[in-house]
Amino acid sequence: MELFEQLADKVRDQHQTLVFPEGEDVRIQGAAVRLLADHLVQPILLGNRKEIETVAQAEKFDLTGIEIIDPAEYPEAEHEAMVNALVERRNGKTDAATATKWLKDVNYFGTMLVYLHKADGMVSGAAHPTGDTVRPALQIIKTMPGSKRISGSFVMQKGDERYIFADAAINIDLDAQTMAEIAIQSARTAQVFGIDPKVAMLSFSTKGSAAAPQVNKVVEATEIAHSMDPDLALDGELQFDAAFVESVAASKAPDSKVAGHANVFVFPDLQSGNIGYKIAQRLGGFEAVGPILQGLAAPVSDLSRGANEEDVYKTAIITAAQAVENR
Repeated sequence: MELFEQLADKVRDQHQTLVFPEGEDVRIQGAAVRLLADHLVQPILLGNRKEIETVAQAEKFDLTGIEIIDPAEYPEAEHEAMVNALVERRNGKTDAATATKWLKDVNYFGTMLVYLHKADGMVSGAAHPTGDTVRPALQIIKTMPGSKRISGSFVMQKGDERYIFADAAINIDLDAQTMAEIAIQSARTAQVFGIDPKVAMLSFSTKGSAAAPQVNKVVEATEIAHSMDPDLALDGELQFDAAFVESVAASKAPDSKVAGHANVFVFPDLQSGNIGYKIAQRLGGFEAVGPILQGLAAPVSDLSRGANEEDVYKTAIITAAQAVENR
């Protein structure tokens, strides 16, 4: 079954509520109408109510059944409770005046709806840079237990083949602890996409074939990841061919249960991860779905500002699937 058909089946009629802070955007509205009609997501549109309704009227979108929240019209008591919750969450780093100012920003407002469990996830970025989406999520939602950082993975798909590449979007340089956390996060992402994770910790060395500090980092990361999840099928350090090709694995890592069968590939730094997924995309003909933000306590997805309605629709399905997995 095609990837998004599988994900749609996973989230259909699960009543996942997603907040879209860019409610005036025609791409967001078009996707929201489709998501509701297909019984995939219950959308909340944030923004100026009159502007949202003007766009909908011009585009002939029927927003019946879609909740619209104009932060400027939010009930005073609920707004005050939101300010207090934000101040408490920031634990002395933010006062009430600053919290009030932040909540005028739709991304902070939307993030607080997720934090207060009034939405299961958030999709933004069609009209905002990545930092405007990710910063409130890190300040308010924060990372899930066991993670100190977020990361970004791509689902690489071609025909029946489906793999996870990480980190290919967020962390420039990794220490062993972070690489281990990314391995655990990526295994969870694999499960969202119906992949039974077999995680390869990648290096230019396989089982001691080379000696260098970079190799030692991957060895240590593998040990840490095993301690975090002893039942996870994970091995390293492995070169890509040993991780992917059975015949190579048989000679380079004959005792490994992952080598030759890996479907989740954890790169030792962003440079190699970014290069790797683009080689697979451009030379290998794989579709790259992502980046998918990993490690947050609740799902938040960042769109490209060049995204079209279909991109918004698919990203929302992924976000809803993450929310279902997190329940």
